[in-house]
Amino acid sequence: MIKSIAHKDSFLNTDTSEIGSKSWRLMIVCFFFLLFTVLIIGRLIQLHISHTDFLQAQGNARTLRIIDIPSYRGMLTDRRGTPLAISSPVHAAWINPQHFKPEASQLEQLAKLLGMPAESLQEKTTQHPNRGFVYLKRGIPPDVAKKIKDLKIEGLGLKREFRRYYPTGRQSAQLLGFTDIDDQGQAGLEMTFQEVLKPVIGKKRVLEDRTGNWVQDIDHLQTPHSGQDIVLSIDVRIQGFAYRELENAIERYGAKSATLVMLDVRTGEVIAMVTAPSFNPNNRQECQGSSTRNRAVTDLIEPGSTVKAFSIASALSSRLFTPETLIDTSPGFYYVANHQVRDHHNYGLLSLKEVLSKSSNVGISKMTLAVPPEQLIETFRKLGLGDSINTPFPGERRGMLPAPPKNPFIHATIAFGYGLAVTPLQIVHAYATLATNGEMRPISLVKIKDPSQIKGEQVLPEDVAKSTLNMLTEVLTQKGTGSRANIPGYKTAGKTGTTRVVGPQGYDPNRHIGIFAGITPVDNPRLATIVVVEEPNEANYYGGLVAAPIYKNVVSKALHILNVPPDNTLAKSS
Repeated sequence: MIKSIAHKDSFLNTDTSEIGSKSWRLMIVCFFFLLFTVLIIGRLIQLHISHTDFLQAQGNARTLRIIDIPSYRGMLTDRRGTPLAISSPVHAAWINPQHFKPEASQLEQLAKLLGMPAESLQEKTTQHPNRGFVYLKRGIPPDVAKKIKDLKIEGLGLKREFRRYYPTGRQSAQLLGFTDIDDQGQAGLEMTFQEVLKPVIGKKRVLEDRTGNWVQDIDHLQTPHSGQDIVLSIDVRIQGFAYRELENAIERYGAKSATLVMLDVRTGEVIAMVTAPSFNPNNRQECQGSSTRNRAVTDLIEPGSTVKAFSIASALSSRLFTPETLIDTSPGFYYVANHQVRDHHNYGLLSLKEVLSKSSNVGISKMTLAVPPEQLIETFRKLGLGDSINTPFPGERRGMLPAPPKNPFIHATIAFGYGLAVTPLQIVHAYATLATNGEMRPISLVKIKDPSQIKGEQVLPEDVAKSTLNMLTEVLTQKGTGSRANIPGYKTAGKTGTTRVVGPQGYDPNRHIGIFAGITPVDNPRLATIVVVEEPNEANYYGGLVAAPIYKNVVSKALHILNVPPDNTLAKSS
């Protein structure tokens, strides 16, 4: 018992120094814990008070985005409201390379939907590993976009866009032009009216998750607005028919190209402006090369005999000549400053209107040289030949009109269409001026709402314009060079032209341009039209053979479409 008690005493015995040591260690731990807590609280207070703006900005930068709200480009229509250029909704597929990690099966399906090799998709990820946005493909149809969305691939997104579509395809391609992948006008009227057609892009702030996927809208910053629609002056029915005629002519005559421009002489509106061969503006790979040129305004030609009408007008304006003035063209040629001017035949004694109907170079030269050269050049200038911009169309050429020549041979050659450069549009505009009694009216590519507001400029005396127009009807008689342009029931005035193409060694004897310009009907003029056939085969290259029949086919169709009544004259057919 004593041992047991002794042992108990030994067990109850405590060392006060050891207890004190443990208390100090506990106090030190508590102190540091308390200090750490105070520091944490202090840091939180500091961040919430002094760094609030910075932290909020950093948080927003990682979760809030300002994104565009796309809107569609304005529509182009013909004068009757038929759509010519419209914007259809499409999608763009994009990835965030940092989060784009699809399964093998998903990658294969995505590649198939995009029409791209799976390797190309992987390359986009490896090539831009640090970027947050990389396009995979744009212009994806809505049905394909839905299938892509259903794959539910992390890091893959879809963006709504619009793509331009041209229902009429090739027949109006050079006139309308085209847009780029961002729907910005790059050529033609798309470029001319870019500021009017382009939409106002909206903007909104959205919340995104860490992979860049949209979570919710926060607020709208700018409301989107579509571009303005524009009603053009052309009639798509006539445009389409004219294009088919030009294509057929190219095939029939083996020509390099063919161009037609038709104006409503009452208003100056362009009813048709066509060039063949053309291109498909819906296929971006075709939107390049010479086929995209609108040759009616961008290509310069020497007008040949088509300007003889204006040379006649210049002579009549001098009051030294009348339509019945006689000119001796025998023996079918003569020399001017040691250069020969010749006709196809010896026409003998011709009145001024016969000089025009026979297209006599000798007669035109003798008449022109009797008048100071300033008279001819000034008449051409007033009519807008060789030195005018008629439209805001991109790439339209001014042409070249020389100063009054001192050399009489140059003076003579200008009178029958050589030595100046014009566009087809300039020629037909001058013919339209003859149809409006010498009043030149502005050309319009958009439909004119109020024709009464049109203001023209009198550039030729009224009697001169009327006389010249009546003289041009003789060209379409059986004895004239333009009989193949006759339209039954409608009296037509016009002029053929055939010029040589300038080559490296001067005028090429084996390359020609055939032209016909005319006005129908004559008694109550409505349409002025020019047809240009470039480099047809040498078996048929005269304007009266290749261009006049096109004029007849297209203009007769246009008169029917526009409900222009016959003028009750029996035009002599060919």
